[in-house]
Amino acid sequence: MTTATATAPSPYRVTPRRVMRSEWHKLWSLRSTWVTLLSAGAVILGVGLLMGATYTSGGGDADIDTVVLVLFGTQLGQMCLAVLGILVTAGEYSSGMIRASLTVVPRRLPVLWAKAAVFTVVAYSSMFATAVITFLAAQLFLHDTDKAAALTDPGVLGAIAGSAAAVTLLSLIALGLGATLRSVPGSTGAYIGGVLILPEVLGMLPYDAVDSALKYFPTQAAGVLGSATPLPDAAATGPALLALCLWAGAALGAGAVLLRRRDA
Repeated sequence: MTTATATAPSPYRVTPRRVMRSEWHKLWSLRSTWVTLLSAGAVILGVGLLMGATYTSGGGDADIDTVVLVLFGTQLGQMCLAVLGILVTAGEYSSGMIRASLTVVPRRLPVLWAKAAVFTVVAYSSMFATAVITFLAAQLFLHDTDKAAALTDPGVLGAIAGSAAAVTLLSLIALGLGATLRSVPGSTGAYIGGVLILPEVLGMLPYDAVDSALKYFPTQAAGVLGSATPLPDAAATGPALLALCLWAGAALGAGAVLLRRRDA
């Protein structure tokens, strides 16, 4: 005669929630996270205040959208977030921490998805808060100029949210490159060359088809999302957002495929 013995579930079972919590703690335990986030915020705020303090009505910047003007530093701050995205994935290969991560989560892909999810939340929330603060601070200088605006004005809050989304998606491309190349210098070079420089080189080609395609390249699509008014000769907001999501998805997808196939 045998008796059935109930087996209690293991308290150490790997679940998506636990993987994400682990990645959350890992991200905030790194000094590089604080340094890059603070650097990005300082650059964006500093440039925004400078643009606001030096602007005069009817000057050379009169035709620039107000949100684009005060968030001009986003183009520099975005590089800080891209570096952080690369460090989130490629940095673990450099330190050897990836072996422990994949030993604990042998299915592998949950690690990448958790990294991407945690990074998205941190990057978007920090960039949105920075953009709002920068906009409001710059308006202290612009209140009596033709660039005076409020968060409640048509398109302003959407452009600020779009700017934060653009920085986040561009940084997810960097995160995907880090997972694909597993090298911090290599991923940084690939990001600068492929995302920032290549479109400028292609833009010199005298072909209409190239010009049409360039509208949906990452940096060009990102510029559309951060403007409160439609940009001339640029993609519409919806297609630009879709294109940027597809670029980020492709980078993460490549990293996922290689993560499954390669040894840690």
